[in-house]
Formats: sequence, structure tokens, C-alpha cells
Amino acid sequence: MIGYQLERYGELAEGIERVLISRQEIETRIYELGEEISRDYAGRNPLLVGVLKGVVPFMADLVRAITIPIEVDYMDIARFRAGSEGAVRLEKDLNVPIEGRHILFVEDVIDTGMTLNYLLRNLRARDPASLEVCVFFNKPVHRLVNIPLKYKGFDLPDKFVVGYGLDYREQYRNLPFVGLLHAHVFQEEIRD
Repeated sequence: MIGYQLERYGELAEGIERVLISRQEIETRIYELGEEISRDYAGRNPLLVGVLKGVVPFMADLVRAITIPIEVDYMDIARFRAGSEGAVRLEKDLNVPIEGRHILFVEDVIDTGMTLNYLLRNLRARDPASLEVCVFFNKPVHRLVNIPLKYKGFDLPDKFVVGYGLDYREQYRNLPFVGLLHAHVFQEEIRD
């Protein structure tokens, strides 16, 4: 089955060494998260907040798995590397006020936690009734900031993985599974 997943996606799957999390495993876990969130937020009309772009596949599937009334909004950020390591600037803010609202921050992946910590501080300053985090992919090995996660999909190894929203140079986001990116992809880039 896993070999079939790679074959089915042909050119798109080139560079994938192997599948780490299958499409079926992703679908099953999203369904479970949708049930948990629906139960925990029943009667509260939560606002799900995501950061563009990587969260889009997860957010789209998650909202379809939730069986209670919800609202959805997005933020967008720019990260700066040179001269200001780790600096973040808000490019697109929320369209709705969140004071007194129950906010579920939905994230595709957490690595160091620095960006998420910045965004959560920003949202807490707006006085929501509650603010929790739902992350689909957790990479705890590089964590610099401890962030409580109310909902979690999968822990990822300390490897470069792509698919299901995770990218390498804006490629591979649309794979319906998570795969290990083959080392030759990086080697080709070094030679160029």
C-alpha cells in the first residue's frame, strides 16, 4: 500500500525516500481530533485560527471532521532570518475580534515553538475567553519554548519530512501523506 502511494503520485513523489505517515493514518487521526474538539467545545462556537500556508490541508480536513458550529480565520506572518534571527512580522491579522471568544489555534507543525509563542502572546493580549493549541505535527527535539498542546496529531522524527502541508521550497505540500525527503534532494541543491 505504501509503495502504491509513492507510485500513484509519480513526479510529485520524486525525492521521497519513504512514507512515514500514510494517508489513512492522517484521515483516522483527523477524525479522532474532530471528535475530541466537538466534544470539548460543544455549545461554545469556537474560532479556529490558523497561519497560512502550511496549515491549509490540515485545517480544511479538520473543520470537516468537527460536528459543532465553528468559525475559521487565518493569520499570515513573515519570518526574517538575516540580521534578526527568528524575528516575525504579522502580514495578515484576523478579520474578527477575539475578545471573550474561545480560540483554538490550529498549527500544522511546531518545531522550536518560537513563532507559535510569539503568536500566542499576541492573541492572549486580545483577552480571549480561552486559548488552546491543536498541532498536527509535533517536532519536540528542537523545542526552545514549552507550549502546552491540548490536541496533537503525530510526533515527527528529527528528519526533514514533507507532505500534507509540509514543504521543501514550496514543493510537496499537496502530497496526502508525510514522507521522508531523500538526501539526494539536498545534495543536488548544494551542487547548483
